[in-house]
Amino acid sequence: MRKITKIGVVAAIAFAFAVSPLFAQKDIPLVYDQEFTGSEFLEPAYVTVDEATEVTALPNPFQFSNSKKQVKKFKDWEKRRAEIIRELYHYEVGLKPEVAKENIEASIENNTLTVKVNVNGETLTLTARISYPEGDGPFPLMIGASMISLPQNLLRERNIATMNFNMNQVMAHQQRRGQEPINKLYPELVENGAYAMWPWGISRLIDGLEIVGEASKIDMKHIGVTGCSYAGKMALWSGAFDERIALTIAQEPGGGGAAAWRVSELVDPFRGTQGVEKLGRTDNHWFKESMWDWKNENVTKLPYDHHELCALVCPRALLVLGNTDFTWLSDEAGYVSSVAAREVWKKFGIEDRMGYSIEGNHGHCQLPQSQYPEVEAFLDKFLLGKDVDTDVRHINQAIKDNMTNFGITVDQFIPWVDEISGLAKD
Repeated sequence: MRKITKIGVVAAIAFAFAVSPLFAQKDIPLVYDQEFTGSEFLEPAYVTVDEATEVTALPNPFQFSNSKKQVKKFKDWEKRRAEIIRELYHYEVGLKPEVAKENIEASIENNTLTVKVNVNGETLTLTARISYPEGDGPFPLMIGASMISLPQNLLRERNIATMNFNMNQVMAHQQRRGQEPINKLYPELVENGAYAMWPWGISRLIDGLEIVGEASKIDMKHIGVTGCSYAGKMALWSGAFDERIALTIAQEPGGGGAAAWRVSELVDPFRGTQGVEKLGRTDNHWFKESMWDWKNENVTKLPYDHHELCALVCPRALLVLGNTDFTWLSDEAGYVSSVAAREVWKKFGIEDRMGYSIEGNHGHCQLPQSQYPEVEAFLDKFLLGKDVDTDVRHINQAIKDNMTNFGITVDQFIPWVDEISGLAKD
């Protein structure tokens, strides 16, 4: 038997602390006090469809654009994250404009937050009513992207304040390009999709909360955002773009949300007349018109995919919820994307901050009771600060069967991962 020396024990303890997720969590923030910490990084080089190289697997989220370098440490992630955001701006939704605080006025009266944004001699006004628990606060806050479809009792019994974003004050569900309220401020951004501008509106509400300060009665370090279906996408894009949001719960976001475009394209032929929401079959009001240059056979030329949209939430918390009863949601693609994205949190030892749960036998945007504990765990840990288990990796049998029947595996899309274990827990 090999003798264990005192030096060996000390080295072993040091190594254990170095690789421990708990150790990593002490050094990696759960939330930031800035909307976009990487805004000063330069844009990556962009390519046209004709210039792009076909990549059938999901692009490596750790690979820097136009470079052989990869993310090695957490400090590298800020720069890589900024690249992904700029690519999503350029190829998919358009620029999300930054606004200086001196151009924003905010007040709160009768529990209603009013935010006035002054840009280019024009003013856009946002209003949002806040529903508070009893007491003086400060309270954690859940923002509804359009509305909150999660069971309200899960929030009320936890003394979590709620506030819904009125998206029509920024851009309509079926936008008329160049004629929306936001275009008065930014007439040059006529090509922008809603998933740049709706998150802009949610960020301005957060600005307003910061400006009114203690009068808001909101704990600014514990803000969440959630939504379902098209609003599930809105929640995901908002959480991805604003680092002041501690918890994002994207409920049934489908294509354009968590689902990877490449996987949806591959899944679609198996669906027959019940097609999935792939890149060429989503609502073009929500994205840049030029995104359609990448549809069909060009999808595999995209320099990014939506596992990287999900990964933008890292190191903050993300829970993706799916529903296999609606084939257009393409939850096979949502599953593959979620597994791939979670590798980013895993690399930094904080995989407990990212979870996914895909279930069936329930209505669209109607959370089944079987998923209550998973949502409750994320609320408890990331809005209330409780020490609870958030290892949520669940897919139902339908996803497993479909993946087998379609001849699709997770591994074929993530060759950049040396070893995957425990892809799903039942």
